[in-house]
Amino acid sequence: MLNRRWWDLGALAVAAVTVLFGLAEPPYGPGDWGAWAVSGVFLVLYFAYLRGGIGGEDATRHVVITIVLAAVVGTGVAYDPGASILQAFAYPFIWITAPSTRRAIIANVVVALALFVGYLAHFGLGGWFAGLTVAGLSLGFSLALGLWITHIAQIGEERIRLYDELQAAQGQLAAMHRDAGVNEERGRLAREIHDTIAQSLTGLVMVAQRAENRLAAVDGEAVAAARGDVELIEQMAREALTEARGLVASLAPVSADGGLAAALGRLGAAFERETGVRVSIDADATGLDRELEVVLLRCAQEGLANVRKHAQANRAEIAVRASAERVELTVRDDGVGPSRAGEPAEPGNFGLAGLRDRTALVGGAFEFGAAPGGGALLRVTVPRKERG
Repeated sequence: MLNRRWWDLGALAVAAVTVLFGLAEPPYGPGDWGAWAVSGVFLVLYFAYLRGGIGGEDATRHVVITIVLAAVVGTGVAYDPGASILQAFAYPFIWITAPSTRRAIIANVVVALALFVGYLAHFGLGGWFAGLTVAGLSLGFSLALGLWITHIAQIGEERIRLYDELQAAQGQLAAMHRDAGVNEERGRLAREIHDTIAQSLTGLVMVAQRAENRLAAVDGEAVAAARGDVELIEQMAREALTEARGLVASLAPVSADGGLAAALGRLGAAFERETGVRVSIDADATGLDRELEVVLLRCAQEGLANVRKHAQANRAEIAVRASAERVELTVRDDGVGPSRAGEPAEPGNFGLAGLRDRTALVGGAFEFGAAPGGGALLRVTVPRKERG
């Protein structure tokens, strides 16, 4: 209904029909010339001003449109009743340019009154019945059709809104299913590693300790060398066991239910129990989108995994700060820090590839390097997105 080309065609059509009605009944008189002049003025006003109101909701402009169309219809009918064809354009045009249904109804009544006045001006008081009949019928038809179309349009807008909400809900449900699947797979891998590799390494450590105890009772240079080899086996097995346990901890799913602050608290508590490293949490961010919370939680988990494997730290800090535009997560420790302080970590180390992928998914970025005063500092910055 807002395609201007169709309204252009409609304006030209009603003007042409008005002229043709007059041409069909020669001889031509002042009434015909007046109706034709009104048709020409109508086209000029339409293309100069009325056309610009299509698709707008300017109340002041709509008042002017109503006055112009009422004047055109009333003046045209005053010259020639055949010019009443102009109302076929006036009524629907008023509906599509009205900012509200109430204003459209008022404008329809104004045009009907102008039509009635035009009949009185042409026929005199004796034409009141014809004028009232034509104006009443056209007004009733316009109101009925306009209200019906408006109701249909409102239903269509409501369906569009519901469809958008449905799509958003489906997207959130798909994201929740995806997160659930990822967490389930991470948990499965953690259990598999714990039940196979970690158990085997634990057994290897125990066997190495037993062999070392047996060799301790035997003297000799060869036995001493064998004892050294057994100690080396035990050391390597312990290191591998530590790595396996760290991998299990990093893979273990951490739920973001209850908000980001609560999830970080659970993550820090579990890390402190497993490693003895004290973890403090300072999270000031609420109402974030669930996907954003999951990304930040995984980044914090990866940061603590780096502390476990490389930092040799006694204390770690996790902080989250949110502004109107972005959210910043920092993970800091008091350990040894990167190998060369002040230089960026090499790609592929410290799980940077995984962090880069996670932050890129939400349009964010991260930095990793030596922290002021010692230790390492991981900073993740992502655009803020509110919970839908």
